[in-house]
Amino acid sequence: MQEKQIVEQLIEKFNELYGAEGPVSVYFAPGRVNLIGEHTDYNGGHVFPCALTIGTYMAVRKRSDRKLRFYSMNFEGLGVIEDSLDNLTPKDNGEWTNYPKGVIWAFDGRGMKCDTGLDIALYGNIPNGSGLSSSASLEVVTGYMLKEQYGFDVTNVDLAKIGQYSENNFNGCNCGIMDQFASAMGKADHAIFLDTADLSYTYAPIQLDGAKIVVTNSLVKHSLVTSAYNDRRNESHQALVDLQKVVDIKTLGDLTEEQFEAHKDAITDPVARARGKHAVYENQRTIKAVAALEANDLETFGKLMNASHVSLRDDYETSCEECDILAETAWEVPGVIGSRITGGGFGGCTVSLVKDEAVENFKETLTRVYQEKVGKTPEFYVVSIGNGPEKLA
Repeated sequence: MQEKQIVEQLIEKFNELYGAEGPVSVYFAPGRVNLIGEHTDYNGGHVFPCALTIGTYMAVRKRSDRKLRFYSMNFEGLGVIEDSLDNLTPKDNGEWTNYPKGVIWAFDGRGMKCDTGLDIALYGNIPNGSGLSSSASLEVVTGYMLKEQYGFDVTNVDLAKIGQYSENNFNGCNCGIMDQFASAMGKADHAIFLDTADLSYTYAPIQLDGAKIVVTNSLVKHSLVTSAYNDRRNESHQALVDLQKVVDIKTLGDLTEEQFEAHKDAITDPVARARGKHAVYENQRTIKAVAALEANDLETFGKLMNASHVSLRDDYETSCEECDILAETAWEVPGVIGSRITGGGFGGCTVSLVKDEAVENFKETLTRVYQEKVGKTPEFYVVSIGNGPEKLA
């Protein structure tokens, strides 16, 4: 569906659910794909994501009372879920509504209080559980909507911080800042080279002459809250604590590969040592990858993507058999520049750089091998890089 059609259908559904009295506003925030730099965002390293042109659409109208009503066209069977501004707590049966409620709660905690309730209807065209940041997109679109509807004085960087805070403290997932930052700060045809240690960033133009970014969905749904994501964060922190006894660093991102190798024996637990190695090496890979892209050296960029996947598979252990099959098959396809798992892991998608003339063969080969080995047909998205949040109607 085209954006105009999505907006029209969402408003039509909104009016059907909540009545046609009064104007309806529609907002959008994008999902993201991370080209390289995985699990570095909470380790003080660099990441290199870009916003996508797919994301979350939110129709909203203020109420005269303090009631909150939520509806998602993606989960029609749940119907309208009701809540209240006076009862902002996460609920097991709250389903997806815990994400926008968490953002309202986080705004409230900063003294930005909603004086009236809201009717909300939602549509997302990010595949659920794909690892393309549907949750961050939902958090950012909620924050942007609150800023616009209530006149709160917040920047888009603030929206990213608030989204991360709410996911950490309301929804219980100890995620880093990358996903929310990419959604809030997206810029068409650019990726964001972000230093998560201090949130300094630059936009890098993505000029893939003769190549496409292809996202492949393994159809293995991941959930960062229920996965071992928080375990990885704790293991990385243990590596940092051990290293800080022998070297003066604030984060794992402060180390070069050589410094890590010189001091790694200070990390007594072998699992924590492997996690620390990934965080350090992945950060350096990201820095090198951006330099390669700026030099128009796609071959080097692709090799670094491949090395990233190997590290996520072997050292960080956040890949899965299905994503390994997709990446390793892609490496053998002529015209594939690089391929790796993207996102939090434990399922979700791979991201690949593929030469234009090889895209169809890439899809056909991966489909055949995946059907043979997994018994499923993967989904492919040739993605475009889009802007951050905006008001559409």
